[in-house]
Amino acid sequence: MPETAEVLEIIRNLLASQRLAVLSTQNQGQPYSNLVAFAVSADLKYLLFATSRATRKYANLKADLRVSILIDNRTNEATDFAKAAAVTVLGQAWEVQGVDRQQLIPVYLERHPYLQDFVNSPNCALLRVKVERYILVSRF
Repeated sequence: MPETAEVLEIIRNLLASQRLAVLSTQNQGQPYSNLVAFAVSADLKYLLFATSRATRKYANLKADLRVSILIDNRTNEATDFAKAAAVTVLGQAWEVQGVDRQQLIPVYLERHPYLQDFVNSPNCALLRVKVERYILVSRF
């Protein structure tokens, strides 16, 4: 977790301002990245995302729980080199089921209400990432 209150506040603001992240998984040493819609727990200890069980990312996660997630606020303008910030989240992801799933779906849907039909579909997996470490980069 972050070492200072200032860094924690930057990370909290960055996570709150963004709805999409780049999820990286791997399979047999080959990296694989996807955009995912994410939500974060109030204490910043967990991230949530949903995916179909028929996806490559889901298969990769069944084989290896380790993930890297990149969240940034770039605008694709030259000012990004002075103002953009990015946080890499390192952790492990697993599918939540049963009571845990029912408790976490509202957390996810509060952030992404337009995904309600998808999240409630029988082929959708809700995944929780236990954050092991945040790495913040700003002012490139």
